[in-house]
Amino acid sequence: GVEVLGGLREPIIERNTTIPASKSKIFTTAADNQTAVTVHIVQGERPMAADNVSLGSFNLSGILPAPRGIPQIEVKFDIDANGILNVTAKDLATQKEAKITITASTKLSKDDIEKMKKDAELYAEQDKKKKEEVEIKNEAENYIYSTEKLINQDLKDKISQEQGVQVSNAVKELKEVLEKGPAEIKPKLDALKKLVNEISAELYKNVTPPPGAGGQSEAGAASQAAGGTTN
Repeated sequence: GVEVLGGLREPIIERNTTIPASKSKIFTTAADNQTAVTVHIVQGERPMAADNVSLGSFNLSGILPAPRGIPQIEVKFDIDANGILNVTAKDLATQKEAKITITASTKLSKDDIEKMKKDAELYAEQDKKKKEEVEIKNEAENYIYSTEKLINQDLKDKISQEQGVQVSNAVKELKEVLEKGPAEIKPKLDALKKLVNEISAELYKNVTPPPGAGGQSEAGAASQAAGGTTN
């Protein structure tokens, strides 16, 4: 697998997969205008990348500058019949790519593999807790980013000053607990989500349909009627 945001391991080829094998996943950037990413390859089954065996890493540069979450980077794992692993990372917009070949990807001894399996079982509860901590923090940071963009750009002229202050305060409170764990993060995250949803609902409620537009059910019926087969 590969290391992703927060140090988590994202599996790509699972244990006991028949080789040769080829699998890929799409990843993205974690920061605005990021033009390079590091692909860190690990072997193991524990959720945190650092707790697994590091097989190597390489950089992909030349990514088009864009807001975080927009670039699409395909990471492809190819294992041949001899256990040699080729990892390729490609920016789907520019087609720029980088790769690494790892010859020791399946050469762990049986004892090493058995120890890795036992460690995964031994630390299962601890790993689960750590994974949950990282995931809730990642979710909170992503929601903060999207909310700030929504309020400061997309809805800047559509919400009241009071609503803007309320959201800013809720975002500030969430930022203050980001390092304190799920018990503190979740209530603040839920509060921010609730506030944003209420503002969104109010905006939609005040939208006036264009002349001649039917209700939601009529629009659905029309789309169904128009969806017949063609000759």
